Amino acid sequence: MKKLTNYLSFLLCILLLAAAACPVSAEANADGYDPDTLSYSNSVDWNKFRGTNTSINVYNWGEYIAVDDGEEGAFDVNAAFEELTGITVNYTNFASNEELYAKLKSGGAAYDIIIPSDYMIARLISEGMLEKLNFDNIPNFALIDDNYKNPDYDPTNEYSVPYTWGTVGIVYNTTLVDPEDDVNTWNILWSEKYAKDILMFSNSRDAFAIALKRLGYSFNTTDEAELQAAAESLKEQKLMVQAYVMDEIFDKMGGGEAALAPYYAGDAITMIDDNPDLAWAVPVEGVNLFIDAICIPRGAANKDAAEMYINFLCETLVALKNCEYIGYSTPHAEAYLYLSDDLKSNPIAYPSDEVIQNSETFTALPSDTTRLIDTLWTSILSNTSTNPYLAMILMFVAIVLSLGINVWRRQRKKQKMYESMN
Repeated sequence: MKKLTNYLSFLLCILLLAAAACPVSAEANADGYDPDTLSYSNSVDWNKFRGTNTSINVYNWGEYIAVDDGEEGAFDVNAAFEELTGITVNYTNFASNEELYAKLKSGGAAYDIIIPSDYMIARLISEGMLEKLNFDNIPNFALIDDNYKNPDYDPTNEYSVPYTWGTVGIVYNTTLVDPEDDVNTWNILWSEKYAKDILMFSNSRDAFAIALKRLGYSFNTTDEAELQAAAESLKEQKLMVQAYVMDEIFDKMGGGEAALAPYYAGDAITMIDDNPDLAWAVPVEGVNLFIDAICIPRGAANKDAAEMYINFLCETLVALKNCEYIGYSTPHAEAYLYLSDDLKSNPIAYPSDEVIQNSETFTALPSDTTRLIDTLWTSILSNTSTNPYLAMILMFVAIVLSLGINVWRRQRKKQKMYESMN
């Protein structure tokens, strides 16, 4: 979700090995790494908070952590953490970075752990909304590949620990999409042929990114004319859109209710595993590459316990089980080694060097650009003009007309009273 920089080299190195991110075999892989040999490390005193009635509030994306689904070998991250440490985890979900930001900004809830995306982390840092981490409490940070450290969104590596990474592409139903149609382009999401069979992101940044890239512009443009053009394009697309979704995509695509939808690679792996009619396409215009990372909001009540949770997520066993379950790619160097060979060769999780080189990451946008996008997005969803200035003018005209009508009515009423008196 930003420009590829220092972690590009890591991705390209991984491509030499090939890779992926879903259920791993209990047998040792070709490199000789046997996941059954993994256990918790003694990196910290896991009993430090036991018996203290400590709890942490964790705010994460939906479908974004390993849970016990009843399958053999299932691993529940939060339950395992509670059992190991005695710390209670209160776990809730958000659907988009913008929803997370709004909740934090409003002060309506208190969290100890959040997992935003790269560009949002940069914004939260710039607005003083994150705590600096005490890495003495997170020794497992050493297991994160060095190429994921000191990223552009957190250049001094004081506020975040990488959680997962991935790309954005198109999930499509092979039984509903004509095999003669080119699915490797963002244009397919504007095709009248699939009117009301297309899903679209319900968050502004991802939606605008797709429209911008389709028009040949950068995901991170601040040019008002380009943003206006993207808004007009999204307004045109709205006629074809069945629904704007986030986590709802699992039911809709899994149940065959829609033909096409842009989404994140890790979730695409999960959906394709559940419904073999689904497939993945990579638009030639270019895709978004993102990193999500673990942070602690400013003023968190239980910072030390939260840092223990971060350290737990960086345990090799936990990172591996998480990676296997949620389908996203791992920045954890040691966990990667334990992935099965089939997973390492999954091109959705670990795309080719061509895809990586044609990707772009999101950067934090200036506040005036963000406000413009928010205004344009609201106007798109509400069916009003996508030109905010025209909308303001029309509103002013409506107010003036309303005042004029009221004045006319009062004058008319006075005239009638005068006529009746005479």
